[in-house]
Amino acid sequence: MSGRRLAAALLAAAGLGCASAKNYLEPAAPFYEFRREAEPPRAPADAPPLRVVSFNIAYAIEIERALEVLRGAEPLRGADLVALQEMDAPGTERIAKALGMNAVYFPSGVHPKHDRDFGCALLSPWPLVEPRKLVLPHGARGSGLRRSATIATVVRGASRVRAYSVHLPSPFAISGGSRKEELRALAQDASASADPVVILGDFNSHDKVEELQRAGFAWPTRKLGHTTRFRLLGIPVAGMSYDHVVTKRLRLAAGDSVLGIVRDNRGASDHLPIWAVLVEGE
Repeated sequence: MSGRRLAAALLAAAGLGCASAKNYLEPAAPFYEFRREAEPPRAPADAPPLRVVSFNIAYAIEIERALEVLRGAEPLRGADLVALQEMDAPGTERIAKALGMNAVYFPSGVHPKHDRDFGCALLSPWPLVEPRKLVLPHGARGSGLRRSATIATVVRGASRVRAYSVHLPSPFAISGGSRKEELRALAQDASASADPVVILGDFNSHDKVEELQRAGFAWPTRKLGHTTRFRLLGIPVAGMSYDHVVTKRLRLAAGDSVLGIVRDNRGASDHLPIWAVLVEGE
């Protein structure tokens, strides 16, 4: 594909010339919380490995297919934390109930493409406390949509981990410099945590994630590989390494099967789910 055709497709996908988004800039609203119906799992006495998953489900359309992946892929089962992107409240609730998890969800705004809420969610079988959102500083070209990160603390007995579900704008929606500013805003917020931190999501870039490394975060998924599989305006586009796990005071557990990509996403999204097994420590 020529650079001109790819640029045209990306510009269209970024929403240039489309209707304006409705942004939710209030510090704590709208907010949705879903509680698991079953009794909470027994709290561990120590801090065992934390299995984390991130999955962008493409406008929360193929929820049933996404559930097939989340329930069927061995590395994703038994997750302690699931970060979802491009979600709405009904989709978040459906997945939380099906997996028997608690969930918190803050939409960033109403996306003009489907005229419904669009944002990030966190799910866990463990209690999710201190939920809040972080509104990121730049609106997308064309739509003006402002993204926000969904934040909560996962509590497993005496162990606490602050978690972020993140979805940065596409490369043609904001500049590379603006994306770095958004990552610096994330780093500033996460660096203030007294607890270990994990940031998961769709960063819509690879090299810009280095901004979090410069701020002292570890980047275990740096060499993970391509996490996207999609077409733009019917044109096949090579996969990109956009979905990542970034940590502070958490590291990969020992062993061979502690990090990966689920290649068969059952057609649920243009992204592939990723997973990692983490333990406390630098």
